[in-house]
Amino acid sequence: MSHEALFREIEKLRTEMTKALMELIRVPAIAPENGGDGEMQKAEKLMKILETVGFDRIERHDAEDQRVSARKRPNIVAYYHGKTDAERLWIVTHLDVVPPGDENHWATTKPFEPLLKDGCVYGRGSEDNGQSLTASVFAVYALKRLGIKPHRTVCLAFVADEEQGSVMGIKHLMNKGIFRKNDLIVVPDSGTSDGSFIETAEKSVLWFKIRTVGKQVHASLPNKGLNAHRIGMQLAVALDKRLHEKYALKDDTFDMPESTFEPTKKERNVEAVNIIPGEDITYFDCRILPNYNVDDVLADINGVAEEFQSKTGAKIALEILQKQPAPKLKADNAQITALLKKALKEARGLEARVGGVGGGTCAAFFRQVGIPAVVWSTVDEVMHQPNEYSKVENMVDDAKVFALLAINP
Repeated sequence: MSHEALFREIEKLRTEMTKALMELIRVPAIAPENGGDGEMQKAEKLMKILETVGFDRIERHDAEDQRVSARKRPNIVAYYHGKTDAERLWIVTHLDVVPPGDENHWATTKPFEPLLKDGCVYGRGSEDNGQSLTASVFAVYALKRLGIKPHRTVCLAFVADEEQGSVMGIKHLMNKGIFRKNDLIVVPDSGTSDGSFIETAEKSVLWFKIRTVGKQVHASLPNKGLNAHRIGMQLAVALDKRLHEKYALKDDTFDMPESTFEPTKKERNVEAVNIIPGEDITYFDCRILPNYNVDDVLADINGVAEEFQSKTGAKIALEILQKQPAPKLKADNAQITALLKKALKEARGLEARVGGVGGGTCAAFFRQVGIPAVVWSTVDEVMHQPNEYSKVENMVDDAKVFALLAINP
């Protein structure tokens, strides 16, 4: 059967695909760390969709988590058997989404009330990671409807906890030993608007929290207290300056060529304007080029914190929330990279390029154990933003590429 016939079948599924994406967006799947109850309800919705496709086998590998009402974080693996099971194609997407943020910034729609407008589906999780999740399912659905047995077994993994470190998700699956060294891994969790970029390397990820403790007093008597807010702000600025100056190397193979050290979340301190805060809590998200050792960066962070503690009298505590050193393995010359380049050429006429990104996808965990995973999708990179959207055209076109990865020898 020609590729054109397969592409036509996927096009026929456009409306059904869009409906499925919107159904999934309606179910929030926010981590308990961010005030949510996990991914279970969304997983149950997805299971109903998967059962209509007709996979050869569907497995559940849920992780225990007492923080959520279901007491479990769901991980689903669906298999569509190929002509050979010696070589398997894995497409790994995640169920969880980040919180919507201030809903007043959502001008187009409410975060979990999806809207189809001008060829785009708006809603939290539409692009991250609902678009690729849905595309992977319907790529298999099209093959199934046409009676096409893929060249290699297709395995779709839908995992929990990707946004908060993956302990309950891909790490849980890897600990169960379901992956093989020769598996072909695609993680469609980042990309470019034309789909021409294949990510083969990531930066190290470091998230940390700094707690500054001073002494709370009335704002009219600052001499009797110790303003933790001021010290915390000064410390954050000092860290921002020190880290950017010391770790200033650039590598143009990465989409953001330098290391980044971003102050992000800020916790509420006092209830009134006329109170000097006795506590300040700030968070940083750092994405560090593989050229640097994460422990060296941490040593510098601790050094700056100790300097401020000594000269101000405040108590300063550092807590590491996530530390994921960049794997040394790159997938530039891997089989999956060659297959993906070929599929993009056939489906889109694209000459794909390879390079690195800021990090934080499930691909890094595969590379750490010697499996050369790639990250690819066609996205406008509006993930984590208000008015997040997915272009239906991107979803359909990516499904075509996934189908080619399954059938091409």
